[in-house]
Amino acid sequence: MMTTATGHAPITGVVDTPTRSRRIRGLQGVGWLGYASAAIIVLAALIAVFGPLLAPYPPNQSDLANAFVGASPAHPLGFDSQGRDLLSRLLVGARSSMLGALIVIVLAMTAGTVLAVLAAWRKGWLDSVISSGSDLVFAFPGLLLAVLAAAVFGPSQWSAALSLAVAFTPYVARIVRGAALRERSMPYIEALEVQGSSAWSICTRHIVPNIAPMLVAQATILFGWAALDLAAISFLGLGVQPPQADWGVMAAEGQTGVLQGFPAESMAAGTALVLVIVAFNVLGERLNDRQAKEHS
Repeated sequence: MMTTATGHAPITGVVDTPTRSRRIRGLQGVGWLGYASAAIIVLAALIAVFGPLLAPYPPNQSDLANAFVGASPAHPLGFDSQGRDLLSRLLVGARSSMLGALIVIVLAMTAGTVLAVLAAWRKGWLDSVISSGSDLVFAFPGLLLAVLAAAVFGPSQWSAALSLAVAFTPYVARIVRGAALRERSMPYIEALEVQGSSAWSICTRHIVPNIAPMLVAQATILFGWAALDLAAISFLGLGVQPPQADWGVMAAEGQTGVLQGFPAESMAAGTALVLVIVAFNVLGERLNDRQAKEHS
């Protein structure tokens, strides 16, 4: 099939769009660092799913006689200030830490993409209203929204995740809008309109699939930031509540051990968070760089 200089099929008869050639291509071209980051992410996801089954002891089983007891073959990470097995709490805590970030990303990416594509398609006053509204919400820090949500709905993982989703949505909308506007100006979009395709069909079957690689890259980067923000919110006591196992809660509860010379709890939770956050950011940046090279 012949193509034009822009990489799109010539507009003759039935329009052939560039959707297929620009689908998500997995991890091709991300380099060894990208593959290593993906391996860490897969491992973290598996722990989040199977953590409660892998935990050797109940995460909330307390024995004050073992408070701050160090590592041993039966307890590789030792115990916390309440005499709870740290390895079990670390494995179980992965689920709430990863699930909370996943909720934020799904909500923010969905809302931001819908608003951005709608603004790019309709343009005019609707684009101005959506852009102005996004700028207004963008001015409020996510942690401030989390504090407000905790004051209204009470501190919980859901209120923290919803507040962060609201805070992340304008960022997503701003980035996706630019990509959607570029796609909207492509010749094949005009050809589809001439042939009578509906706006819904064009947006869902062509525009969104063609910007999907960029959406995946941005979602990957934002996942790391969402995990960090949720951990910070839980650290402040506004997210996941003790005694539930969570990496942010563990970092907060580990302060007592740090002051007494037993930093194992904070170090375990902090190391897990750093590894996951760095892995998501590195992989997201690699995917972003690949997209930039393909469009240069």
